[in-house]
Amino acid sequence: REDIEVVGCNDPFMTPDYLAYLLTHDSVHGKIKAEVTHDAHSVSINGKRIAFFTEKDPAAIPWGSVGADIVVESTGVFLTIDKASAHLRGGAKKVIVSAPSPDAPMYVMGVNEHTYTGEAHVLSNASCTTNCLAPLAKVIDDAFGIEEGLMTTVHAITATQKTVDGPSGKAWRDGRGAGFNIIPAATGAAKAVGKVIPHLNNKLTGMSFRVPVPDVSVVDLTCRLVRPAS
Repeated sequence: REDIEVVGCNDPFMTPDYLAYLLTHDSVHGKIKAEVTHDAHSVSINGKRIAFFTEKDPAAIPWGSVGADIVVESTGVFLTIDKASAHLRGGAKKVIVSAPSPDAPMYVMGVNEHTYTGEAHVLSNASCTTNCLAPLAKVIDDAFGIEEGLMTTVHAITATQKTVDGPSGKAWRDGRGAGFNIIPAATGAAKAVGKVIPHLNNKLTGMSFRVPVPDVSVVDLTCRLVRPAS
């Protein structure tokens, strides 16, 4: 999109040369089809310079110095309005959290983005699974009405899982090696649908299986309909 420009990136656990290396050689997506260079304070992609910051405190990131209008908060740590608002103190005008938020308004493209008035400065774009489930639920609900539904997502492994068997503070099954097991996991995607389609609140439930693949996922939605389908 020509109307969007990436002007800055923050990661306190990385350096520009390391980021350039990871962008160039990605284990899942392969080698990037672009020229990636770097200096002490930035990474450039096809000649477009992206400032690089290494702050742990979001409020200390100088987003205003690079003219950032929107910050995508993708750490998974600063999920609430209060915590994500720290980016605003650094000069950002809006913050989009790339995960469900306990209190920020949630929007999914194709479902409820038309209800956004521009007033909220911190908003959530929900999770990857919610972005898969909510449009599907909307199509079915608009056509037939959903009385209740069960969602199952078969999901690629994530960085929080173990590479080999080990202890887990959450559940024993979570300690199993991700590359060798199909592991049942909790998912808040079904509950999140109720936030973007309010009249479906408490009508959907869901479960997840983490399977040993590095990328992609699939959602299966089984519904009891209000109006019959052929």
